[in-house]
Amino acid sequence: MSNSTMTARAAQGTTSKVCAVPAPTVLPQIEDPQHMPPADARELTKVFLQRLDALEEGTREYQYVRNTLIEMNLTLVRYVARRFSGRRESAEDMLQVGTIGLIKAIDRYDVSRGVEFTTLAVPYIQGEIKRFFRDTTWSVHVPRRLQELRIDLARAREQLEGQGVHEPSVADLAARLDLDEAEVGEGVVASNGYESDSIDRPVQASGSNQQTGFVADLIGTEDPALALAEDIQALKPHLAELGDRDRTLLELRFGAEMTQSEIGEELGLSQMHVSRLITRICTHLREEMLATD
Repeated sequence: MSNSTMTARAAQGTTSKVCAVPAPTVLPQIEDPQHMPPADARELTKVFLQRLDALEEGTREYQYVRNTLIEMNLTLVRYVARRFSGRRESAEDMLQVGTIGLIKAIDRYDVSRGVEFTTLAVPYIQGEIKRFFRDTTWSVHVPRRLQELRIDLARAREQLEGQGVHEPSVADLAARLDLDEAEVGEGVVASNGYESDSIDRPVQASGSNQQTGFVADLIGTEDPALALAEDIQALKPHLAELGDRDRTLLELRFGAEMTQSEIGEELGLSQMHVSRLITRICTHLREEMLATD
């Protein structure tokens, strides 16, 4: 047993009631709190928590005791963070967030209750890390209620699959959670934003390792002809209202792609007259289209 542990136990006394143990006035000197053996850290944490409870907040000694408690228990943060090692987030981020939970546990620990510090600290650390995942790992922003609904849906789906329901439907999930189907459907759609995929990820053929392309190749693009098709359909009723000569002019100009001079020769009109007629017809059709929109 290390000297620091012996000092800690001597400072605690022999009584089993925490509230009856006086706070030690002389604390052991700890050279490297972050690399203490776990057993020593647990013993000294009890001593330092008792001392912290007796000190006035804001004093220099209070800050020393509190900071030392944090450093001594960083191994506890690393232990909890390892449970989430399969996540995409960096270990450094999880350690920082978990340390916030540790600090909250230290500040809210009540010595008089006599419970182990880890009993309070572990849930606080886990809670901060889970909150970090909930708030930051969504690829798109969704309301908090839908983020929480995703977790309920995942549990309900797991339970239903355990009961033999291969692919639970929205109705199955709604019945399990006692929710409206519309709300469950909204939660299912929102869950798609929890994780994103790189468009540069290779796509492999089913049942083989042969690459067939990239995710980007599967993403459709907007066809410019779609907008043109919509415009043509909207234009049809206005074309039907034109006179025979006007429709003939448009057909020769835009259908047969004849020049204004060629159209003039065909209809016995001057090129300038054809130009004015086509301009008037197009202006009329444009105004009708805009009025319809």
